[in-house]
Amino acid sequence: MSKRNLLKWGFACVAVIVAIMAAWGYFARDEKEPTDYLRSVYDPIHFKPAIETATNQQCLTCHQEILTSKVLAQSEAGVKTTDAIAWYQRLSTYTGPQDTFHRRHLVTEYSNQVMSLKCTTCHQGNEPRDEAPGTSATAIPQGSNDVKLRKHVNPDICLMCHGQFPYQTMALPGPWHEIKDMMGNNCMTCHASIRTNRHQVNYLKAAEIEKLGTENADVCYGCHGGRPWYRIAFPYPRHAWEGMPEEIPDWAKNRPNQSEARFQKSVAK
Repeated sequence: MSKRNLLKWGFACVAVIVAIMAAWGYFARDEKEPTDYLRSVYDPIHFKPAIETATNQQCLTCHQEILTSKVLAQSEAGVKTTDAIAWYQRLSTYTGPQDTFHRRHLVTEYSNQVMSLKCTTCHQGNEPRDEAPGTSATAIPQGSNDVKLRKHVNPDICLMCHGQFPYQTMALPGPWHEIKDMMGNNCMTCHASIRTNRHQVNYLKAAEIEKLGTENADVCYGCHGGRPWYRIAFPYPRHAWEGMPEEIPDWAKNRPNQSEARFQKSVAK
């Protein structure tokens, strides 16, 4: 073999070896290898469609601190948590000391009793460049109701359980905390026969809510006005029930008759 051919053969072997080593390094890289912040932000799991099937376990792999962090023993002003009543502690359905936002929704005894929330119930991902609408090529279309305005969660998700008590639409004389004694402090006084098709969504445990609601009105009021974050009530879909009047009241004429598709019980977990 000539010297020139020998050199060509040698270079070819080196190129093949380098290619094999590069491929091996890519496919056999350590899965625990740390990555930079931007690679994490733009991980496919933070975007559709991957986030639609993400599990709590996948989310908590990186965000475990939302369950391990604790409420401060006292505020910076010196007020101890044991000496103060938080807004969410005012009803009888909350027991124990103050707790963090995510723990109250995911792991506390009561939350597991009446809810089946997942990380993706609230978090559906967001385009980092769209922290404000209209700032990128993938901006939310003008007129859409899904504008998050620097929020990583659509506020309607919170409103579903934390709106005001809509006593006006129910023809009641006042807010529940003012008239509850008049109604025997029992929501089922009326709702045993009115709007009987309730809580049929995949993030709630309907049977347990109905059972506990007959024993304690705070179970119902806790979500329907007892812990309000907003001055308005959520416009719930009007699922048909047996004996439902054919005439639709004015306040309900534009409401859908089905829950959002991803919340329907038929959607696979």
